[in-house]
Amino acid sequence: MTQTPTLDDIRVDFDAPDNVPKDRIVELSFAMGGVPNDLVDPYEPCGWLSGPDIPRLLFNPPSRQGLGAISGNQRGNWVVTHYEDINRVYTDNEHFSNKGTAEFQRLIGETFPSIPLAIDPPDHSKYRLFLTQFLGPATITRVMEPVIRDVLDEMIGEIAPKGEVDMAWDFARVFPVRIFMGMMGFPKEMFDDFLEWEWNILHSGNLEKMQWALSSVLKFLRGFIAEKEVNPDEFLTSSIVHGTIQGRRFTEDEKIGMVWFLWLGGLDTVAATIAQMYRRMALQPELQRQLREHPELINGAVEEFLRTQPILSSARTATKDFEWHGIQVKKGDSFSCLNPAGNFDPARFKNPREFDPTRTGNRHFTLVGGIHSCLGGHLARRELRILLEKWFQKIPEFRIKPGADTSVFPGLLSIRNLPIVWDVP
Repeated sequence: MTQTPTLDDIRVDFDAPDNVPKDRIVELSFAMGGVPNDLVDPYEPCGWLSGPDIPRLLFNPPSRQGLGAISGNQRGNWVVTHYEDINRVYTDNEHFSNKGTAEFQRLIGETFPSIPLAIDPPDHSKYRLFLTQFLGPATITRVMEPVIRDVLDEMIGEIAPKGEVDMAWDFARVFPVRIFMGMMGFPKEMFDDFLEWEWNILHSGNLEKMQWALSSVLKFLRGFIAEKEVNPDEFLTSSIVHGTIQGRRFTEDEKIGMVWFLWLGGLDTVAATIAQMYRRMALQPELQRQLREHPELINGAVEEFLRTQPILSSARTATKDFEWHGIQVKKGDSFSCLNPAGNFDPARFKNPREFDPTRTGNRHFTLVGGIHSCLGGHLARRELRILLEKWFQKIPEFRIKPGADTSVFPGLLSIRNLPIVWDVP
């Protein structure tokens, strides 16, 4: 869309369930990250959906392409776009369930859950507590931060004298995955296979490719788990394989459920964030100068980059019938939390479209919220902070390489290539 639409522009006819008012049925694919644009703020086209005049519950028909069509979900889903309502969906575990979320493995007949993402209370807390000991701030500082710094010294050191890099493909795609693979103990030679499998699962929209990739990765992970059973080491996969919960060993489904979930979540969310972050700084060089001259603002800047770059919109399912905002919600109704709207809600954020690294109380939803907040959030933040710190020490002001395409998919699909250049002394 070239201009901001209105509700009338996006209303569509659809044979929706009886509890859906006809005036709430809208086509929101443009706000779901699948439509590229070339704006400095690529999430601007859907920010209006959190405005005070927008109904608090909208309904989006099922996608005719992608996973919605592949999975056979032809019902559609409610979409919440205001900060207050998104917060309720993420925190009200009595009315909203995470069961079944992101369980792509069901496309090949697998029945194990993605742990802990697809586990509801009370069982969720025991898995979360087990994994947090490996992904909490103290462990990251002690174990992961030295690795992050070493990898960045190597990668930035290699590109600094060249004066250019494809920031999306050759840097953002590589850096966080190297950290993740090292943390899990995965062999380095699996790097390209992992990224190919992940791309087909999350982005291809092709059932045959998704099933091939799912079968490939689960075969590898199960073999890797079996190898760690015999040859334990100090890495996270081995810790899961040999871990205990409530005095017992994990079952095979619990082991693959945790390792699979970490694999799925560890490959491209940070990569997409980095690519968009550097695109924004290249298009707005004053941001670079501000952070270069005031490194004490880096922590706040990371939170602003996260807030203004909501990579994912998370889903939940209603656990019971209830009334909300005058709508009769039915048990089993699907809900999508449109973070690209909620993160810019003027009722929650002053001057929401302004990038402000001094912003306080920056409780955005990019890393979700409630008990299912991103398990790797501490690691992601640390990676981004150290990256900016190291980068500004070695690389002068950078810009988009002349003639490069700067269009972006405002979501997980993000940017495949982002060539940037700088002057080498």
